[in-house]
Amino acid sequence: MVTLFDDMTQVSEAEVQRMLPLVNGQRRNEALRYKHLFGRFACLKSWLMLQELLRPLDIIDLEMGRNEHGKPFLVHHPQVHFNLSHCKNGIAVAVDFSPIGIDIESFRQGSLALIRRTMNPAEAEWIRTSPDLIETFTQYWTKKEAVVKLRGTGLSDNLHRVLDGEGYRLETHINREKRYAFSIAFSEIV
Repeated sequence: MVTLFDDMTQVSEAEVQRMLPLVNGQRRNEALRYKHLFGRFACLKSWLMLQELLRPLDIIDLEMGRNEHGKPFLVHHPQVHFNLSHCKNGIAVAVDFSPIGIDIESFRQGSLALIRRTMNPAEAEWIRTSPDLIETFTQYWTKKEAVVKLRGTGLSDNLHRVLDGEGYRLETHINREKRYAFSIAFSEIV
């Protein structure tokens, strides 16, 4: 299950104040640590989106833990996997009964140094020769980050080889009007 929010006109201090009592204390404290309004909003909104996805499963206790690489998990529901992501143009949440990763990114240009550090030669060439370098770079970036988040390893993986593996299925979606891409990595290992 995947849900997406991209009506960023709702980002306001009033909306943050409205959402604060709707989340548990752990998430409320995390949201209040953000200095910028968008960070507080995204932290709260993503949690409420997660609550909505989990409600049909009768899961209401959302105490969160983190693995050694920072990937979140539900302490009392380890059979349910989730992942959250946000950028200035949207918020994405994914839930599954197998490991899952999701990443959303606003269109952005990757510097040559970043492309060299994160893309293998074939990917770099594909980006370089594509009709829209920014969109293509963003697509690749979301694919790589979704796979890394699926694995729960953080950016400690060799990013040149992230997409070379097996055991996952990728979906990538583009919103050209709102200028973002998101990718979901689903586990194919049962």
